[in-house]
Amino acid sequence: MGLTSNKMLALTILCAVLLFAGTVWLWPRLARRNWRAVSGRVGLLLATQLALFACVGIAVNQAFGFYASWADLMGTETDQGVVVDHTPGGSAAGPVRLVATSEVHGMGGSLPRTAGQIQQVDIVGRTTHIATPAYVYLPAEYFQPQYRTRTFPVLVVLSGYPGTARALVDKLHYPRTAQHLVQAGRMRPTILVMLRPTVAPPRDTECVDVPHGPGTETFFAKDLPDAVRAHYRVDGKPGGWGIVGDSTGGYCALKLAMHHPGVYGAGAGLSPSYKAPKDPTTGDLFQGDQGLKNRANLWWYLAHEPAPDTSLLVTSSKIGESNYKDTLKFIARVQATNRTRISSIILDSGGHNFNTWRREIPATLEWISGRLAER
Repeated sequence: MGLTSNKMLALTILCAVLLFAGTVWLWPRLARRNWRAVSGRVGLLLATQLALFACVGIAVNQAFGFYASWADLMGTETDQGVVVDHTPGGSAAGPVRLVATSEVHGMGGSLPRTAGQIQQVDIVGRTTHIATPAYVYLPAEYFQPQYRTRTFPVLVVLSGYPGTARALVDKLHYPRTAQHLVQAGRMRPTILVMLRPTVAPPRDTECVDVPHGPGTETFFAKDLPDAVRAHYRVDGKPGGWGIVGDSTGGYCALKLAMHHPGVYGAGAGLSPSYKAPKDPTTGDLFQGDQGLKNRANLWWYLAHEPAPDTSLLVTSSKIGESNYKDTLKFIARVQATNRTRISSIILDSGGHNFNTWRREIPATLEWISGRLAER
């Protein structure tokens, strides 16, 4: 029974209710002061409390998509998959392996040429050897005869930490929102590559090339674009790609767009931070390399490196987001460069959660599409 299944949540709630009812029923019988009665009361209280905590934890995980499975929760994911190249005439050593396909829910059809398609894939970096699962959304136009010779812009979409790639589909509704925007003429048909920045779970690498560790930045700046270009009809021109993420993924999106403007013509951070933290989830990302640490700090980068020729979008809320003041400062710093372009979405109120990001995603997608179209 999966960690995110409705059956698991229902079973946990049922256990909590039965334990509560049992506690009420048995409490009078356990009113004595001998050790058996005391042990019984303590056991019932502990069991009921644990069941209630489990209910809350599973419900929150379903709402926010922190962990996709028990292995994900325990940090024991090790599956790398067998890589198969599905391009015509390709070899078996290609960087993308197709695992499964599914329709885009809520689009009123199941045919790819009318509703698009979501492909679950495994991606392996040729230079970093990082392997990670992802979901690729192909717009309906990708399958239509009149577009068969066209290439498409690409938007890399990153979750937060720990996050799950599936939550980008099921909770934040990126594919469905993109398709609606295309139908309304507010967005170009765009391929979405959705994954989490945690490519070496359970460690949070903050999209840094960790010395003697995962080359996460290189994976997103080189390996991922190379793998997608080898497998799909995508725009290969500079600036034909954008990147967006929330929370940790938002920091990664901004950093990758600033460090690699030749790859990402636009980057959007929803509720981002502006430098990599050091905490138990990250460990020591820089191993004493001050240059690497400085480069990962977007404040330092703006002050000491040439301003990148890219477009950035940041979001925050006046009430509910801890990054509000930093976001205003970041906007001012970028404006002072007179080269990097900056836009923002500032809500009156909204917490650091999916509901807030769902309110920001349509405008963000429209903004990114416009920036990619202009280049």
